[in-house]
Amino acid sequence: MGNSRILYVAQEITPYLPESKIATTCRFLPQAIQEKGKEIRTFMPRYGCINERRNQLHEVIRLSGMNLVINDTDHPLIIKVASIQSARMQVYFIDNEDFFQRKFVLADKNNKQFSDNDERAIFFARGVIETVKKLRWSPDIIHCHGWISCIVPLFVKHLLKENPLFEHAKSIITLYNDDFSPSLDKNFFNKLISENIPKEVTTLIEQDPSYINIMKAAIDAADSISVGEETVSPELLKYAKATGKPILEYQNEENHVNAHNDFYEQF
Repeated sequence: MGNSRILYVAQEITPYLPESKIATTCRFLPQAIQEKGKEIRTFMPRYGCINERRNQLHEVIRLSGMNLVINDTDHPLIIKVASIQSARMQVYFIDNEDFFQRKFVLADKNNKQFSDNDERAIFFARGVIETVKKLRWSPDIIHCHGWISCIVPLFVKHLLKENPLFEHAKSIITLYNDDFSPSLDKNFFNKLISENIPKEVTTLIEQDPSYINIMKAAIDAADSISVGEETVSPELLKYAKATGKPILEYQNEENHVNAHNDFYEQF
């Protein structure tokens, strides 16, 4: 029967955000995989630019109410949900007033990256994991799209293998052209260590929390890698191939769904 439960952790999804390679992939791939008989859950941040009324988001009270401590500060976790009716697909939104109420996604109107993007990534990853725990839903595959999801494979590998819901879960990180500069906060590695991520796996991030280095850390933690665009960072692609882990090369639109479905079945 193969792996039948797929958790999608997405940086962005259309129609909630404008079309991009990540947003389009995370809109149509989960639907297609669901139509092939697999059970899915899909998560993304509830950025402040998402119109809640137009998209009919509503809070899920039974899942909300937890406080997550990030860098010694309490941040309430709010879970919202919306449905893409044409796809018969629900999307869960990770929300918090401190991190996701601003009217932009990852950078301000002048394209300056937000200084707390590292903490936003940690909060998003923890929010997804805590919500899946509350749902008591055990994923077979956790497929991460976009750099803000890159902390999830580290949590899965280093913190969750003793948890019955996640002990058999395999993680996939997809490579896109979603580079950013400058680097994230220089204390990012300390914040990860405070989350109980082992120090030895944060070495690259300690040296420089750049896009390349945080993605390399995600590749190290993930069980497999996929390529989401025709052209991605040659350095990351070379690094991924050197790990010897399974890699799903870039797939054109015609083969995209079947290739992913077959890839999931390998684990």
